[in-house]
Amino acid sequence: MADTDLPYRQSLDNCFADAIGEDGLSRESYGKALVRAEDALDWLRKAHETGALPLLRVPARRDDFARIEEVAEKLLDNTTDIFIFGIGGSALGAQALAQLTGWGTQANVQKGVRIHIPDNLDATTMDAVFSNADLRTTRFLVVSKSGGTVEPAIQTLAAMSALAEAGGAKYMKHHFAVLTEPAKDGKPNPMRALAEAQDFPTLEHDPGVGGRYAVLTNVGLLPACLMGLDIAAVREGAAAVLAQVLGKRAAGDVAPAAGAALSVAMAEEKGASISVVAAYADRLERFLAWYCQLWAESLGKDGKGTTPVKALGPVDQHSQLQLWLAGPKDKLFNIFMTETKGKGPKASPDIAKGTAFDFLGGHSVGDLVDAEQRATADTLVKNGRPVRSFMLPAIDERTLGALFMHFMLETIIAGRMLGVDPFDQPAVEEGKILARKYLAEGKG
Repeated sequence: MADTDLPYRQSLDNCFADAIGEDGLSRESYGKALVRAEDALDWLRKAHETGALPLLRVPARRDDFARIEEVAEKLLDNTTDIFIFGIGGSALGAQALAQLTGWGTQANVQKGVRIHIPDNLDATTMDAVFSNADLRTTRFLVVSKSGGTVEPAIQTLAAMSALAEAGGAKYMKHHFAVLTEPAKDGKPNPMRALAEAQDFPTLEHDPGVGGRYAVLTNVGLLPACLMGLDIAAVREGAAAVLAQVLGKRAAGDVAPAAGAALSVAMAEEKGASISVVAAYADRLERFLAWYCQLWAESLGKDGKGTTPVKALGPVDQHSQLQLWLAGPKDKLFNIFMTETKGKGPKASPDIAKGTAFDFLGGHSVGDLVDAEQRATADTLVKNGRPVRSFMLPAIDERTLGALFMHFMLETIIAGRMLGVDPFDQPAVEEGKILARKYLAEGKG
């Protein structure tokens, strides 16, 4: 597979029967799946040519950078803390990018400003948000594609209320920015109407790009800009992956098409109903969460789809590896490995000498992680478990942009192969309707 032009290397070699035995996929079945993937690639190329799928035009864009940078500069001015209010696709991509600045989902970034992304709505967490921050120097970015999602709405209203109670009502417009869809037929959505009434700065959420596919738009890049990241490099990485599709390569030479063919064929032929994604880097933990939403919400329809499960190495070797090796053979393993050898603090040979840990002397933390990531993959393979591996020479903006694009394309291709719409989420909408009903009943 020709992945040399990408900032990662994907290998499917250890997923086939000729490598791992009867639980692996036959080359014949994989070949048939690739034929189905070719149809999906043709659809993507036409969608790019006609503009029918706006996502495919995003990697080449630069015209939105000026507005992103303008709003970022305003939010960073005389600021100590910025809270990003959003949920699901409106937050997970930003969290994944935030981890490029460190291992957590809070980023200490340019100009000493702290970025917080409290995406999971929790009463205790929100109490802490307002009690621990100096509201005078705190700003809020609200991200809501539809403008009607209730979780960021109540976060926004609560923040406005806290500011008003602290005597800052007349300065409200200086504390907020809103990213949401433009008005339709002259009628703004609820969040846009609120922003316009309060004179909050606004940015346009592309109506043609769904929330969980929006990380390469201003939804992901405005937070990235706030964090001082190279937003052009994010899109450059995405463009490198898309170029494989647009270059009219065979499906087996298009990394996301090969991955989709493998995933679909493993599910249909081998009953691999679970997709385990395991990364050997703390800085990829939120990326895995982003992937889980994308894959689950896009493909889990009509009794189809596979269940994504995230794991972090080496810690989850201790909590999940036993099941992976001796439990049901219903999993496809996707392991993200990093070039970590020689990195991190070292154990002094003199300190280790004479202890039971003498063998660790002279080795770095990165040496041990490198050995463990390779050992886990090899152990799974030796036990007949299918392992797709990704080697990441670096974890940076270009790499993350490429991985975002890879898995969005892989998801779309898999959806086309399965005959499901990868862009809607009817079951989620049903839950939202019921939640509104219960909230209304509670008022009575």
